[in-house]
Amino acid sequence: MHELNRKTVDEFRRSAKTPLVLVLDNVRSQNNIGSIFRTADAFLAEGLYLCGITPVPPHREIQKTALGATESVHWEYHDSCLQLLQALKLRGYCTVVFEQTEKSIPLPAFQPDPATKYALVLGNEVHGVQQEVVDACDHCIEIPQYGTKHSLNIAVSAGIAVWEFYRQLYPGG
Repeated sequence: MHELNRKTVDEFRRSAKTPLVLVLDNVRSQNNIGSIFRTADAFLAEGLYLCGITPVPPHREIQKTALGATESVHWEYHDSCLQLLQALKLRGYCTVVFEQTEKSIPLPAFQPDPATKYALVLGNEVHGVQQEVVDACDHCIEIPQYGTKHSLNIAVSAGIAVWEFYRQLYPGG
């Protein structure tokens, strides 16, 4: 790990974090959850919130794709995504849902403010984010897609979203 300049779990925990958390609303796939843990680790996210039916560690399928990121990334389970978002807003987070809606804006058009903390909300693989959660968020963003499907795997969407926020918050970093 030293030769690859990778942090230990303790170093990760002590590191300054990117001012964003990921919120998973009723995500079913444990492989997707594990992959999102790895993305959160890769970009030093403050944490990961697992809501509703979203499975939580420890679980073999989550661990298989997380590759230890469940140990480094702070995570919590919350029964209600809506109540969690209300609490995050009280703590100063701007809530951003990733969903295709009539009012969503393309990801490249959104300019995050480096002085703001963000909660990025992603939803169920089939049904997306609950409408009441979409309605409660400050912004709705979609990832532009140009093929026939207009649907991305949630772990892929999380990776794109976190990378774009990180890239804009830390240009050249």
